[in-house]
Order: sequence, then C-alpha cells, then structure tokens
Amino acid sequence: MRKLLGFIGFIALFQGAGGLVHELTGRLGWGFVHRWSVLDGYEIYASVALLVLAVALFAAAESRGSG
Repeated sequence: MRKLLGFIGFIALFQGAGGLVHELTGRLGWGFVHRWSVLDGYEIYASVALLVLAVALFAAAESRGSG
C-alpha cells in the first residue's frame, strides 16, 4: 500500500507541476489538467490542488510504515 500511495503521489505531483508550468509559460502541454473542458478557467487551482494532494499522499505513505 505504501508503494501505491507513493506512486499515485508522484503522478499527482508530476501532473500538478506540469499544469502550473503550462499555465504560467504556455509550454509543456503534456498534462491532463488543461485538457478537461470542465476546468476551463480553473487550471491553476486544479494544479495547486494536485500538488497539495501529492503532499498528502506522500505523508500518508510515510505514516503507513514499511510494507
């Protein structure tokens, strides 16, 4: 479970950082945040939320201990 939480946290961190880079610079269009039409106008907020989720998932993975 610890590895799964870490992996999902890494994906959330990667997508959140990519979304912020895309919104602030207009480059690196590989994220999924800017592709969802329901998030139009809220891409920065969604990217920051993904970064916060990644930190929470990493904390949860560390609290699970070894396993």
